[in-house]
Amino acid sequence: MEEKKTSSQSGGALPFILGLLAALAVGWWMFPKALFSESHQPIRFSHKVHAEQGMACDDCHKMRDDGSYAGLPNNEKCGECHSDVVGSDPAEKKFVEEYIQKSKEVPWIIYQNQPDNVYFTHSAHQAQECTECHPKMTDNDSPPVARINKITGYTERTLKMWQCERCHAENGVSNACYVCHK
Repeated sequence: MEEKKTSSQSGGALPFILGLLAALAVGWWMFPKALFSESHQPIRFSHKVHAEQGMACDDCHKMRDDGSYAGLPNNEKCGECHSDVVGSDPAEKKFVEEYIQKSKEVPWIIYQNQPDNVYFTHSAHQAQECTECHPKMTDNDSPPVARINKITGYTERTLKMWQCERCHAENGVSNACYVCHK
């Protein structure tokens, strides 16, 4: 007489759990690689070299008179020091020859663009150190790789809402939707 197998004899929970764990591990490893593309800045820029020359972040990253952020420096600002090649760095030579001398702005990748429905002003955050929200760049000899989400177009470094909410809560600032969203 042939014995019927029960579910516990034909594998049961252990193969299911092992299969689930394997699928999760592959998903956690493969999904981000499929979701993000990697982009490099068009010119290797050394924050470290500029910091060693005594420059501070706000020497290049300026605020307007109303306290709003003016963006990345343009060629006019960079050309104050780099109208000619001043060092032996091939990246600087490329920058001067391909951008400064041709009056062509560098298409820098922005690491922390916010969605259009987010209203953010640096003027409300001037009491904070830049590195509370931005990575410390003064030790970087090369810009980090920008990992860009293929669906949203935002970089991996774009601040997330939970980060802003946490900081607001820790500092007694309202987390009401209208404070940050248009």
